[in-house]
Amino acid sequence: MGESLEAEVMASSRLLEIPVSIAPTDAIRALREIGESHGWEMRRIQESRMVHRWAIIVPISRQARVIGLVVEDGEAAGLSIRSWSYVPGSAGRLSTVSFEIPRRMELESWSSLLREWSDLLPRCPWKWSFGERSMIGYFLPEYRRSRVLFQGEGVDINDWKGSDLFE
Repeated sequence: MGESLEAEVMASSRLLEIPVSIAPTDAIRALREIGESHGWEMRRIQESRMVHRWAIIVPISRQARVIGLVVEDGEAAGLSIRSWSYVPGSAGRLSTVSFEIPRRMELESWSSLLREWSDLLPRCPWKWSFGERSMIGYFLPEYRRSRVLFQGEGVDINDWKGSDLFE
């Protein structure tokens, strides 16, 4: 009996993890601003997550601090965002944003909310500067995967409307 209940809970939301070029605090702040403008009730969460860092040829596991926000009411009830940064190599930080999207919201307004979220960010979340890419690792697959995931969710990656002071 517990298995069917667990399957129903898992089917009620979808997890989307996207590598981004922004700080975790900026990601959370943007969703908080959207929630406040819509009058949603939200709560903060703090967790930890296992990440891997490469030292020469050996992966070293470490804990990364995860900050997040859960929407508790309104049309986005059940939506949550978690974000963390880690150092994958010897220098430079790579940040990731994880959205847990309720299935009923996905049918209604998920792509417009993601577009609004990305437009509120201080810089384009799927673009890294040459210096950042050189420091982290120029050919990491996360750069392309970020663009592909945003585009797959309905965000026009060629037309970012935020105020990009970085480029």
